[in-house]
Amino acid sequence: MQPETLQDPNVVSATEVQEILAAARHHDVRSLRTLLRTHSASIQDPDNGYTPLHAAIAGAEPPKQGQQINGGANGETTNGDAVEEADDNEAADNGAAVDTVKLLLQNGAIWNDLDKNNETPGCLALRLGLTDLYNLMVDAGVRAEILLNRLNEYEQLKDDEVDDDAEVSEESTEVAAIEDTDHSPSASEPQPNQPTYLSSSLSFQPDRILDSSANSVMMSWETTLMSRTASLLAPSRGLRILNIGHGMSIIDSEFQSTSPSTHHIVEAHPSVLARMREQGWYEKPNVVIHEGRWQDVLPKLIESENGELNLFDAIYFDTFAEPYSALRTFFEDFVIGLLDEGGKWGFFNGLGADRQICYDVYAKVVELDLFEAGFEVEWTVLEVPDLEQRGEWQGVRRPYWKLRDYRLPVCWFMG
Repeated sequence: MQPETLQDPNVVSATEVQEILAAARHHDVRSLRTLLRTHSASIQDPDNGYTPLHAAIAGAEPPKQGQQINGGANGETTNGDAVEEADDNEAADNGAAVDTVKLLLQNGAIWNDLDKNNETPGCLALRLGLTDLYNLMVDAGVRAEILLNRLNEYEQLKDDEVDDDAEVSEESTEVAAIEDTDHSPSASEPQPNQPTYLSSSLSFQPDRILDSSANSVMMSWETTLMSRTASLLAPSRGLRILNIGHGMSIIDSEFQSTSPSTHHIVEAHPSVLARMREQGWYEKPNVVIHEGRWQDVLPKLIESENGELNLFDAIYFDTFAEPYSALRTFFEDFVIGLLDEGGKWGFFNGLGADRQICYDVYAKVVELDLFEAGFEVEWTVLEVPDLEQRGEWQGVRRPYWKLRDYRLPVCWFMG
């Protein structure tokens, strides 16, 4: 007797794919629930790459101007009953779409799957102006990223417990974290990691710093953002300032204009340090240069040689080729020991900045992690010019900013 062969639930026929997509597109929750008992919520249309989430959101697209509704064109108000009925229908359709999206997410649909137009379901909802569905996708992304970050931490702890003597190289942990937290679905190329960056040669140009792979380390278009950041973190003269990552000296020059009582700068890249010597930073009054990675420098800086604490009124963090987990480690483990009461700190907020939904997801992730660490945060929104139109990305391997608005964070202790 031959053993019974069980069908793989992930193997779906073309007909079944279309049935699932049709049920999602028409917000047929009952049929979709039945189909999802035996099939994945992450199948894709071979033609346009739509997942059921894409289909559900596309099915909620509002009627275009001029489209006939109950015998009248959109915008006509001569028939009040017809307009009211159309509004009721639209509200019902929106509710059905919300229920469909929730069902798909509950069944494992992936929030950032890409279709063949390089759009996630959230990108599609944003483009169609479907705010409720977009917010659902943002919240789904937040849940997924927080879970992923926590799982990564658990795996690291588990590895440490299995073999305390086995050292995991910094490069391997950084690469894994970057791959997991880059949150840029459009980024198909491998991302730079810190060890590779620190060993690479840099090209200093008037408006940018590029690494040996033409990745942009810093660019002059950021000057407006840095200037505003410095004014919010250091609004008065004579403050104690700490900056992590010197780069093109944009924000350190802004801080210097306030005549700080002490100005500590942590920089790890040998080429940047050499340039700082050429530009006279080592001779500036009240400036202290710390050469090395902030992970190595800050534990020594927290407590000085005479046992006194080094406290600062303003702290800024802007490193290159590090994942979000590095930023979280910075504020959870070090800012709490370096920021004085009443002080403020901030960071360059480029998390997921090549896709709006990724940027929105990580704004919420950061807020939750800051709250857990005991910080409040206030966002100032600054408009960013069209960098593509200005030709900013010519000669750059991959644009790291594609959004219209920059959310500038200023953080301080709760209470």
